[in-house]
Amino acid sequence: MDYTALTEAMTSKSYDKVAEICNDLLLQGAAEGFAYNEDWPFAIHLLGLIYIDDINSARFVWKNVPRVVKENRPEVSAAWKIGQRLWTRDYAGVYEAIREFNGSPEAQAFVDSFSEVYTKRMFQLLLSAYSTISIQDTALFLGMNEEDATNYVLQHGWNVDPASAIFTVKKHAIITEQKLDPSKLQRLTEYVFHLEH
Repeated sequence: MDYTALTEAMTSKSYDKVAEICNDLLLQGAAEGFAYNEDWPFAIHLLGLIYIDDINSARFVWKNVPRVVKENRPEVSAAWKIGQRLWTRDYAGVYEAIREFNGSPEAQAFVDSFSEVYTKRMFQLLLSAYSTISIQDTALFLGMNEEDATNYVLQHGWNVDPASAIFTVKKHAIITEQKLDPSKLQRLTEYVFHLEH
């Protein structure tokens, strides 16, 4: 099987494309009569699905990993540990699994990139779900200690009340673009005027 596209995606750190490439290779292999084997890049496939937040598909891949691979390739189990924590919405556990991940340099770079993406996702979740939140809960969601979490959210414009240890979330203004240009509005006005007179 030709892994060139996968190698290029990993080398260029186009991690958002890895899952699709792995899925396509899997379909291509199935069409040609190949099945999963021990050489399949299970850890990379799992991480690719986790990266794009397709945890259900990652569960399916994990269930199809041969037992011998699960037992002999700790990188695969470590990748799935991140997936398990995501599945159960164990936010602190996700960061713990990320910190404990120990794999090949390319898989480690993938996990490091996912960690950044995941922190941004969690920040957006906090931004949309809360108007106030404790420093402790913020640190838990962002996988940081309280001091780092405080610095992170203060950089994003949040306010902190040191007495109560509560952040006030600063919502970003929602910018809406007018989808109707003035010439179309003018034509519509003329048309309505014509119909009325």
